[in-house]
Amino acid sequence: MKLILDTNAYSNMMRRHENVVRVIGSATQIYLPAPVVGELFFGFQMGNQSQQNHQQLQQFLDHPLVEFSATDELVCNRYALILSQLKKKGQPIPTNDIWIAAHALTLGADLLSSDDHFSCIDGLSWLKP
Repeated sequence: MKLILDTNAYSNMMRRHENVVRVIGSATQIYLPAPVVGELFFGFQMGNQSQQNHQQLQQFLDHPLVEFSATDELVCNRYALILSQLKKKGQPIPTNDIWIAAHALTLGADLLSSDDHFSCIDGLSWLKP
């Protein structure tokens, strides 16, 4: 299973939440999209263990099954489609989460997140731990 992690999934993995660790452990490929890395960097800067958190993230990204997912033109196009669909439905969600969903749909990966608003995105395979 290809899996993309939302920020809360990465954080819960680092806190060793059993369900999250189990799902991540069954993945054959794990993606960490640019918006998630940006949110993590922000959290690290706001905390008092910034250097340690950056090192742990780098170790995770260095794992052979883990890949950083950059925002390319295909992801940008998917973002526009999702945003358009959500506006038509009158169901806004946070902008970064639209970007994260765009990465998941572009990569054909299941999204692991505890955020319920992902359920309103057409075609998204969303796993709630």
